[in-house]
Amino acid sequence: MKKISVGLLGFGTVGTGVVHLLTNDQQRLVQQSGSQIQISKILVKDREKSRKMDQYDHLLTLNPSDVIDNPEIDIIIEVMGGIDDTRKYIHRALKNKKHVITANKDLMALYGTELLQAAADEGCDLYYEASVGGGIPILRGLTDGLAADRIKKLIGIVNGTTNYILSKMSHQSVSYEKVLQEAQSLGFAEADPTSDVEGLDAARKMVILSHLAYSIPVTLEDVKVEGITRVAEEDIQYSKKLGYAIKLVGIAEVEDDEIDIRVGPTLLPFNHPLASVDNEFNAIYVYGHSVGETMFYGPGAGELPTAIAVVSDLITVVKNMAYGINGKHIFLPLQEKKCKSSETVESQYFLRLHVKDQPGALSKVTGLFNDQGMSLQKIIQEPLLSGNLAEVAIITHTTEQQRFEQIYQLLKDLEDVIDVKSYYRVEGMK
Repeated sequence: MKKISVGLLGFGTVGTGVVHLLTNDQQRLVQQSGSQIQISKILVKDREKSRKMDQYDHLLTLNPSDVIDNPEIDIIIEVMGGIDDTRKYIHRALKNKKHVITANKDLMALYGTELLQAAADEGCDLYYEASVGGGIPILRGLTDGLAADRIKKLIGIVNGTTNYILSKMSHQSVSYEKVLQEAQSLGFAEADPTSDVEGLDAARKMVILSHLAYSIPVTLEDVKVEGITRVAEEDIQYSKKLGYAIKLVGIAEVEDDEIDIRVGPTLLPFNHPLASVDNEFNAIYVYGHSVGETMFYGPGAGELPTAIAVVSDLITVVKNMAYGINGKHIFLPLQEKKCKSSETVESQYFLRLHVKDQPGALSKVTGLFNDQGMSLQKIIQEPLLSGNLAEVAIITHTTEQQRFEQIYQLLKDLEDVIDVKSYYRVEGMK
């Protein structure tokens, strides 16, 4: 039986999970891959660091060359994170004819096309299932399970931190700041949560998903991104009264060969399957021309869920080696990129306003919408406890983004409108 040698770049949370799976389920690995898989070297930054699996200390090295340039190593697993050094290491590994598996969403979002082309040029595999959705097999689902279909739309909760925060704000009626502190204490949020709460992490994942779903060379600059830091308790409560949940979602949609990609707080009707996805879980909802609607749901992060995705990629690479088809399944962008303009992007919108609590104020607001040719689907008005003000929450019918932006500016200038407190997109069921 052939022996496959693996080198590991990184030995943190995910790396520990990978080693655990590779050493504690050898019989199943042999059954699935047809080969014996062994870890030969592990690159770390600090050999003296205390680790749960200290029995592998003899495999640790501080020298990248011991892994990347080692002629006995067949496959490199990158779970160290980072961008610049990691990008160089993967290029070098591919030049050395080593197959690569990575969990690095930041790297693949920024340089995925470049690295995939390098892998194809060298006849090597480059797999990255763990870069999106942790243990959810969404990338394999798009490239294998739905390979015969044309994807119309992807909408996903792809960041567990923001989903945890918004879930707690909704169910416990507490502020964003308080829930963020709780999430940090539980390890669901980083000490610096900027990448998560500002939507950047989700945006990178949507770039990766869009590459595979549409074969279009989109970049992070093509994603319209907004985070959750301005979502107030009042937004969530009014959304619930109107029959919606607020979630940070990523949406990628192609229509007439034009793509629109965005990430932001979005109202989902309670009957939408994503509306009930709570806490740190992820889910991606896929609209296909032929299959209709499918959803991938599960833990979006964590040691073992993410490691499962990595090791599943590893098994695929080993099988490809046995069949002699490495480098034959590289998915590179094939179509020209055309992004939708604000004149063609359509959506419903939620607005929350503070208006003067006096006769005729609400009719002036609704009259403005009527004058601009935009109809309203739902509206709530409730008096505020002080200031002779009323709070108005509105759900519009579908309209063009450009028209909504014009109405938003007109509302801010309306005499009876004290403040436009917030607005978000509304996603309905197809």
